[in-house]
Amino acid sequence: MKVSQNSVVTMHFTVSSEDGVQIDSSRKGEPMMYIQGSRYLIQGLEDAIEGKQAGDSFSLSVEPDQAYGQRHDQLVQVVPKSMFEGMEVEVGMQFRAGTDDGEQSVAVIDVTDDEVVVDGNHPLSGLTLSFDVEILDVRDATAEELEHGHVHSAGGCGHQH
Repeated sequence: MKVSQNSVVTMHFTVSSEDGVQIDSSRKGEPMMYIQGSRYLIQGLEDAIEGKQAGDSFSLSVEPDQAYGQRHDQLVQVVPKSMFEGMEVEVGMQFRAGTDDGEQSVAVIDVTDDEVVVDGNHPLSGLTLSFDVEILDVRDATAEELEHGHVHSAGGCGHQH
């Protein structure tokens, strides 16, 4: 069976930056399962998987516009450390911040005595990503999986809807 809209795909993957630094991999653990067309994967990867079948292995490079987008300098902001009163703010912390456009995830990228620099860009924005993919299984999604929008294991999905 070939991967198409509403297929459940089981796969192993490794993703690296353009310079070969591994970012993530499923190969030492459980394979990833998702429903094709559910927008669970970045667009460039999902597009490349379309039409593949169990046993196919391939590598591809995904440009930022088909991955996590370009970086936007205006999403890096310096805010007074006093906004974090009572908190021990450290580089790498992530939290939700209120913006004019609603809540947004931000990461702390620098801390001084008086200021905190936060970045609202996705950590992988602006990067071309290299993938090595192995398709292990392809099947039709069940009606319940399609209704819930995610893959269920043999015992169901383990939560209430």
